[in-house]
Amino acid sequence: MSAVVSPVDERLPLRRLVPLSAQHVVVMIAGPVSTTFLTGQALGLSPDRTAALLSATLVLCGVGSLVQSLGVRGIGARLPFVMLPGGAATALFLQIAKDHGPATASGSVLLAAALLLAVLPLYARVVRLFPPLVLGTAVLLIGISMIKVAAQLVTGVPGKPGYAAPSAVALAAATVGCTVLLLAVLHGVWRQSAVLLGLAAGTLLASVVGLGGFAAVHGTGFALPHPFPYGTPHFDLLAALPLLVFSLASLAEATGQTVLNSEIVGHDLGLERDVPRVARADAVVSLLGGVFGSSPLVTSSENLGLGQLTGVRSRFVTAGAGVLLVAVGLLTPLSRLLAGLPAPAVGGSALVVYAVIAAQGVRMLQGVDLADRANSTVVALALAAGLLPLLAPDLYQGFPSWARTICASGVVAGTLAAVALYAAFARLPRARPLSGASVGAVGEDG
Repeated sequence: MSAVVSPVDERLPLRRLVPLSAQHVVVMIAGPVSTTFLTGQALGLSPDRTAALLSATLVLCGVGSLVQSLGVRGIGARLPFVMLPGGAATALFLQIAKDHGPATASGSVLLAAALLLAVLPLYARVVRLFPPLVLGTAVLLIGISMIKVAAQLVTGVPGKPGYAAPSAVALAAATVGCTVLLLAVLHGVWRQSAVLLGLAAGTLLASVVGLGGFAAVHGTGFALPHPFPYGTPHFDLLAALPLLVFSLASLAEATGQTVLNSEIVGHDLGLERDVPRVARADAVVSLLGGVFGSSPLVTSSENLGLGQLTGVRSRFVTAGAGVLLVAVGLLTPLSRLLAGLPAPAVGGSALVVYAVIAAQGVRMLQGVDLADRANSTVVALALAAGLLPLLAPDLYQGFPSWARTICASGVVAGTLAAVALYAAFARLPRARPLSGASVGAVGEDG
């Protein structure tokens, strides 16, 4: 009698694996493409150098997704994760490049990745600060923050032509509608590809009714990655401080990502085992990012809502996505083709995926006794700390850069606030939160 295979370890036939992997690539492709074009514009790179950076970024995303999904000697959690350039990390990278030059920014990426590797042995000492109360809040903030990112894909850049055009909003809404309709009427393998089919339907509808269209980015030839595109990295601890702080704060987000992914796929969670593996892969791939000129790369929540929607749990699907990303990165004309997908349609698909993530955070908080005053206070104030940067983006504009690193990221600020508040209430015997007896309970209850 054959042993029962866990859904996360299920090996799918190629005819199913390829379209499901392609769906993950399509959902996540806007992140590295838009980040690379933003970096190229901010650093004044030529089109050829920007194409080379895009190639390197896509290859690194693919390598990171492979490492996280398959695991290599304690690097990667063997969960269906993908890896992308971090939004907050990219902003910090560009700020360092603006103030100190791109060579110093690359050196800062290398320093931040090395610091993350160095502190991982201490993770077990702080793991008990992440009970379900804290993690549910973090996941909810992740979903809300990513919804904002998706909305920016729909509206475009403030001040640019076509910003928040009604046609763009209509295209995003049509894509959402097509995706929801397909989720409702399709079954089996077809339903698992609903997000990909919804995006295709939205793009086709845009072309037919004039809301937009597919327009590949012009360019010819290949632009393979090459190391140290800004010259020899320069190491400056003071200049690197914002990214150093970010690398430490990213452990909180990595914890929430790991718990959420484990719950979705039914993985037997071990925080002290799995989170260091996730963060170690982040650090190793970010080291490569520093070599090839990109900002730090982080394990992303881009695909978690997709897994929840489609019911696909296999880590080999995201491994397949990693292979496709490497191929797309090496075939630069193909990456230019993907960059031609209408941003509002991609944003509409992303809105569906990220909304599911936010709902997952709400579900995690259902296991917390919010009638307890200490618990409700922790959640309320942590959500306030996490939502303030989203609702008032200029709130921390006058703060030092290291403080903005923490406070201006909703996920980081809200998660760290939840950790600090939980620790404070835990020291008060009469106000101790009832939901934080054991972090291990998260994996057991999931």
